[in-house]
Amino acid sequence: MEVYLIRHGQSLNNANGENNTDGADAFDRHQDPPLTELGHRQADCLAQHLTGTDYPETAFSHAPFQGQRQNYGITHLYCSAMHRSLQTAQPVAKALCIVPEVWVDIHEHGGIYLDEAGGKRGYPGMTRAEIAAQFADYILPEAISEAGWWNRDFETPDLFQARALNVAAQLREWNQTRANERIALISHGEFLDALIKALLDQLPSDRVYYVHYNTSITRVDLLADGQIRLFYTNRVAHLTNDMISA
Repeated sequence: MEVYLIRHGQSLNNANGENNTDGADAFDRHQDPPLTELGHRQADCLAQHLTGTDYPETAFSHAPFQGQRQNYGITHLYCSAMHRSLQTAQPVAKALCIVPEVWVDIHEHGGIYLDEAGGKRGYPGMTRAEIAAQFADYILPEAISEAGWWNRDFETPDLFQARALNVAAQLREWNQTRANERIALISHGEFLDALIKALLDQLPSDRVYYVHYNTSITRVDLLADGQIRLFYTNRVAHLTNDMISA
């Protein structure tokens, strides 16, 4: 099973953080930021790239894929319930003619929160009706209700790593029955780092970080014998230099 790990496009918080010169906590942070104009353009370029014929052939120099196709051939698309991930998935789903499925567990570290007096305060996240109004065809799990999908405190590091391990275990389980599928996950920078470490048995670890720029692509193959092959990380060939953002 091929798994493509994709970070969302540039969000409002990403842009504000890049422009902030007074420290990481000094800018006006949004609890569930949308994409910026650049983020939307990045998502459009990603969608075009995933359906194009410019797939790097070196990625298929090994059996059983050698010479079989010239594009990604993605069969399933998952995204987190965070606004920026939902938005990034929209042009991709349209280009691929795939109905996206929201996978709550691939959200970013911490959940929906703001830094406030006394600590980090949790917020509910988008409700089922709010998501349906903007993303009508998305498949939503029961965990997303009219009370939102988060509604809890800031996620601790232990819970965060446990969630990454659970997602990795789900991917391994799917590989037993979905070995021929090519799955794309549109997720978040810190979570993608943790998920790669979970797949490679590197958790817990804070000495290594797998960087993902906005809409970058990482490919991980899960083989039938349980091996994990990391083919590449953080590819942004679909973006021009002026569109690359962290």
